[in-house]
Amino acid sequence: MKLIRQRESLGAEQDYQAGENILRAVRSGSAGPVLRIYQPRPTVAFGRRDELLPGFAAAQRAVKRAGYTPVVRKVGGRAAAYHRGCLVIDHIEPASDPKAEIQQRYALFADMVVAAMEELEIAAEVGEVPGEYCPGEYSVHATGRTIDSPMATIKLSGAAQRIVQGAWYFSTVVVVEQSEPIRAVLTDVYRSLGLEWNPATAGAVEDLRPGTRVSDVESALRKVYGMYARHMGYGSLQEQAF
Repeated sequence: MKLIRQRESLGAEQDYQAGENILRAVRSGSAGPVLRIYQPRPTVAFGRRDELLPGFAAAQRAVKRAGYTPVVRKVGGRAAAYHRGCLVIDHIEPASDPKAEIQQRYALFADMVVAAMEELEIAAEVGEVPGEYCPGEYSVHATGRTIDSPMATIKLSGAAQRIVQGAWYFSTVVVVEQSEPIRAVLTDVYRSLGLEWNPATAGAVEDLRPGTRVSDVESALRKVYGMYARHMGYGSLQEQAF
């Protein structure tokens, strides 16, 4: 299984397009399973439903004022924000029937993020947090003492999945550092869109485990994905510079 460790973000639109290029290569058979990991530039990814809301243009302006780049992804969900303190894991595989195990993939890869958190001694769980941004039943969250609260439940990770003929594309974002800028931009975005949410639910791994860095989470995730690759018969992760 090929591991592409993208050392620098190409920019919000370019990173998105690079994922689309990998997807095309995998579905055409010119590439096998690919895992791409990178730290994105400040981005707010909107869902297609967001585009239909009257406040969408105002939300885009709020994103740009905050120094983020707005993009609209081709899958569902609501607005999500990320920056260089986050990790994006794009997982792309060929499949003769990519629709067959859509829910199973959500469950499996959420559990893998939980396993990575366990490597860091964080007791994470899978499930929607009431009031979270971009809500989903397979969000990864954890409860504990944070910088701002003696006890809080915060979202650490979310995912989206895209299905095309002959392949699937599963993208996971883990928020590791600097949750405050994410809360700030999403507060403006959700206000503009007219959507309710609870900013206290937006957190980062370092809020629960002070001093945690992106490299720590990446090491834990590589270990877990390495076990997945071996279990699937792909062998070890073969890193390729990008």
